[in-house]
Amino acid sequence: MPFDFLSEFDWSRLLTLRTGINIVDITIVAFFIYQLIKIVRGTRAIELLKGIGVILLLKLFSMLLQLHTTEFIVNFVIQWSALALIIIFQPELRRGLEHLGRGYLFGRRKKSNPSEIVVGNLATAIQYMSKRRIGALISIEMESGLDEYIKTGIKIGADISSELLINIFIPNTPLHDGAVIIKDFKIMTAASYLPLSESPAIPKKLGTRHRAAIGLSEATDAITLIVSEETGEISLARSGNLITEMDSNDVIEYLNKELVMNTKEKETQGPIQQIIEAVRKGVSGK
Repeated sequence: MPFDFLSEFDWSRLLTLRTGINIVDITIVAFFIYQLIKIVRGTRAIELLKGIGVILLLKLFSMLLQLHTTEFIVNFVIQWSALALIIIFQPELRRGLEHLGRGYLFGRRKKSNPSEIVVGNLATAIQYMSKRRIGALISIEMESGLDEYIKTGIKIGADISSELLINIFIPNTPLHDGAVIIKDFKIMTAASYLPLSESPAIPKKLGTRHRAAIGLSEATDAITLIVSEETGEISLARSGNLITEMDSNDVIEYLNKELVMNTKEKETQGPIQQIIEAVRKGVSGK
């Protein structure tokens, strides 16, 4: 039989203290190599490591073909490489030691919840614009896709910041008309066109921004924030309803409930539960 040697092998030779120590040794080395790759990933150190790899290949190539002059030069470079690497990789080495000192190598650093950052920046921007009566229209994609409305605007694709939101809606700037659409915690577009509601129940005093916000809420489950240019009043449209006379605290409370809590619930779900939930929503149409 081809596997008879397995039955004749003395497996007790593997179960020794030395074998266990070797496994621990290899595991520690592999762990630190992995952490080193994580630290230098995305930095210039990656390109430098590629250069070192080329030098090592050149060393091997010169040895195999007995290129004595090339090998001499490569050996000279390698002899001085230790000092050169300390100088070149000084920022990465310092960052690695900082990670080690803070314990990030052995534990996952707590990351900021992106939805909490979104809520904070939105509230700050809304409050600033409300006080100065700067008109604004900001829609946040939820479960329903907003791609057809995103296509009508000017692409931005930037991280959300209160300063950027405020600057977009400053009067007489190219992007201040229309809506900002937020998707996947990014400002996807500005100056997007939203569908206007034709509901006769909307008070005549409300302008185009409010009608656009209500129109989008009738077609999707998006959350849309409105700042009135005439009064500075903050409103929120969702599911065909308009909540008026809000302040920044009301905005924070509402968005924390709808964005932050939902994000945390999704994080606690496994991939199977998320797929089942997506299928359920697709079947029910909710």
